[in-house]
Amino acid sequence: MRILLPVFLRPLWGRRCCRRRQSCASPGRQLLSTPIFYANGSPHIGHLYSALLADALHRHRELHERGGRFATGTDEHGLKIQTTAAAAGSLPQHFCDRVSAEFQELFTQAGISYTDFIRTTEPRHRQAVEHFWITLRERSWLYRAKYEGWYCTAEETFLAASQVTERPDSHGCRHMVSLESGHQVHWTNEENYMFRLSEFQEPLLRLLQESRLTITPEPFYQQVLQWLKQDLPDLSVSRDRNRLQWGIPVPGDSTQTIYVWVDALVNYLTVVGYPDAHHDWWPVACHIVGKDILKFHAIYWPALLMAAGLDPPEQIFVHSHWTAQGQKMSKSLGNVVDPRACFQRYTVDGFRYFLLRQGVPERDCDYYDEKVVKLVNSELADVLGGLLNRCTASSLNPSGTYPRFSEACFPKDVGAQNGRGLGKASAEDYKLVSSVKELPLQVSRDFERFRIYKALESIIDCARQTNGFIQRHKPWKLSRDDPSQQQWLDTILHVTLECLRVYGLLLQPVIPSTADKLLTRLGVGPSERSLRDLAFLSRFHDERCPFEGRNLGSDTGLLFPKLEKSKARSHGGL
Repeated sequence: MRILLPVFLRPLWGRRCCRRRQSCASPGRQLLSTPIFYANGSPHIGHLYSALLADALHRHRELHERGGRFATGTDEHGLKIQTTAAAAGSLPQHFCDRVSAEFQELFTQAGISYTDFIRTTEPRHRQAVEHFWITLRERSWLYRAKYEGWYCTAEETFLAASQVTERPDSHGCRHMVSLESGHQVHWTNEENYMFRLSEFQEPLLRLLQESRLTITPEPFYQQVLQWLKQDLPDLSVSRDRNRLQWGIPVPGDSTQTIYVWVDALVNYLTVVGYPDAHHDWWPVACHIVGKDILKFHAIYWPALLMAAGLDPPEQIFVHSHWTAQGQKMSKSLGNVVDPRACFQRYTVDGFRYFLLRQGVPERDCDYYDEKVVKLVNSELADVLGGLLNRCTASSLNPSGTYPRFSEACFPKDVGAQNGRGLGKASAEDYKLVSSVKELPLQVSRDFERFRIYKALESIIDCARQTNGFIQRHKPWKLSRDDPSQQQWLDTILHVTLECLRVYGLLLQPVIPSTADKLLTRLGVGPSERSLRDLAFLSRFHDERCPFEGRNLGSDTGLLFPKLEKSKARSHGGL
């Protein structure tokens, strides 16, 4: 049943929201969030990947000294948790306490630098949800009606007839399932509160077309446009409390429980102090979500916010899923990958690097042991670690210092080499210097465009060029007894160390422990690791280099020891 909105209420979203109010949030601040993860089971690498994407972006912005908050947490209400807890012989709260603790322990181990971990069972969240619901009700966006349709417990949502189909299970029994996820659905008939979502079809289209809400990457933006060009029915936003007790009761109606997705989405407001203190942060928000929950974030959430008189978030970054050796991960197949086992196998930084280097948001990505070992050994151990070992080895750098740079050996003006006699640099060397100088800006652009994998590709490409620089000039063949050769040797090492310093600074958001080890070995202090004032090869640009002549840090061994190849193909928990 569809009830038309009274005419005098329809302009509310046009006057009161859908405009960026420049005075709302403080300049330079942004809320960066992951989804809050559903607490019906232990975390897997899909959860970790979402958290790593947000963590890397948050750390990168911190290196630019831009203030921001980073929120994550657990979604702890709903029928699925109620059912799972009962099957485990546990009370829902105790079950959620255990699972939420697992997420927090994993994120601590993984170095996830969140500033707020929200649980939907917290009193502050219940207060925010109740206020949000009352606001929707007072603005006449809610009505009560009988609803019937296919309900998917796994997705906690009703599905239209066009979204379900009949399929046989593993025993040959035929069931109705969700076309998109394959989860079983059941026909449900009950009275619920409904949200007038249908009234927001045109406002949502305008919101996207005018770029007031950006969705990245492009294929997901196009997907949302397609959804909005189809019928957009009103949304059931409560459940009968006889069926669902584990959730926040509807204010003023003890017979109904607030729909878990409405409850969950409000977490982004809870963490910034809604309903009293959110104005300093909202709507300057960026949500990082998996593609399976895009509709909830790109359609339901903006519509709910507009209905409540609030602006939608500014950005939604969307990522795809991980498979295991080409197969969708599932408990029945026994191939769900335990991230904690991966940390033990590849180290924390090794696995962080693999997921962020190989994860391409536009498409599903595949995990298998040989792939991780090959990538991490090649790029972290060989390219980066080998380069550091070469230029800090006592055989090449016996003084253990950041050597002096010679403008005569590597003149700023390429043409000056012919007349000065000492010029040793080749055209490839100038290309390297140009590439590394432009690298920080390129990396920042890729991070902000949600292409962290491209940023890492650019860093490693420059590191390979730097290895080529060393190999091309063979400093180990230069004689220290010849002053001109010693000068060139020092210049080669200076250029290489400067390149490594840039790579170490840029890699801090992705492999923080390894980057710290690299920068410490180069003698770069904690206060010298920001990207805001990054200066590369200062002497080449006729400026003072603060590192020249400085002692290198102590030798702590290999930057990244090589991983051993697995004797057996890995799957599941390794």
